[in-house]
Amino acid sequence: MRGLDICRAYYETYGAPMLKAQFPELLPLIAVGLFGSGSECFGFDDEVSRDHDFEPGFCVLLPGEDKIDRRAAFLLERACAKLPREFMGLKRGLVQPAGGARRGVLRMADFFAEKTGAPDGALTVRQWLTVPEHALAEAVNGEVFYDGPGELTRIRAGLARCPEDIRRKKLSGSLLMMAQAGPYNYARCLAHGETGAAQLAAIEFVKHAMRAVFLLNGAWQPYYKWAFRALRALPKLSLLAELMEYLLTTGNDGETAREKRGVMEGMMADIIAELKAQGLTKAECGDLEQHAFSVNDGIQDAEIRNLHVLAGA
Repeated sequence: MRGLDICRAYYETYGAPMLKAQFPELLPLIAVGLFGSGSECFGFDDEVSRDHDFEPGFCVLLPGEDKIDRRAAFLLERACAKLPREFMGLKRGLVQPAGGARRGVLRMADFFAEKTGAPDGALTVRQWLTVPEHALAEAVNGEVFYDGPGELTRIRAGLARCPEDIRRKKLSGSLLMMAQAGPYNYARCLAHGETGAAQLAAIEFVKHAMRAVFLLNGAWQPYYKWAFRALRALPKLSLLAELMEYLLTTGNDGETAREKRGVMEGMMADIIAELKAQGLTKAECGDLEQHAFSVNDGIQDAEIRNLHVLAGA
């Protein structure tokens, strides 16, 4: 059973009844769910995941102190701490005074400020371009079990979808980095006898190819250790995951190097085809660099368009 399902069952068995019985006046003001850091929040947990930070529990998000003061928050924390410590064979850790880093009672503004830098989830252009995408993924992953005011659902919806101009800026930068790191710099490094540098070029190519695929799917890429798992579940270009693994896990000698260049070229062709399918490029060629600039040229906001092409990379 997935950790997310276990946590929902724990909330429905113990959390929801406690909130209804002890804090009925707070129900219209709070939200409850499981989201943020941890493989279980993405549904990626397995037996290995249970060796640390894996327990039944949930997050209770509160509005500001003008609506729920510190005393009420403290009483809610105490009530959550008194819930059964074992469920479905899993034991809960001690809930820290402020609710802990991942679970417990948190201020909604603090949660979103920690993930995105914006307490209300309203990101500036600079924040959209600079906040790590894995942090944005953690802001919108998991499930909302209950949302009295609807504010949590509204903020998550706004953060889940990247504004189109921002998506184009991020995408154009990654496409350009792919074009530079791929067959061109990879081959040049090998010609210099720098096999280590060649592998770094391959890594850089894969890193930006993966990011481009997530952006083409309209999804945020999670933390790197879960990136391949998430990539394989995407509806578009997910088959590129196997090719990326091949580029990362093979050597750089002789025929293998020639094959890797061919793989890179094939991946770029697949991505160009998807760019055209989504109407993101007007370039009519097989040169990924030209497509990168075409994607950037399609940005509607002149201020964002005129930023350096790598501003979102």
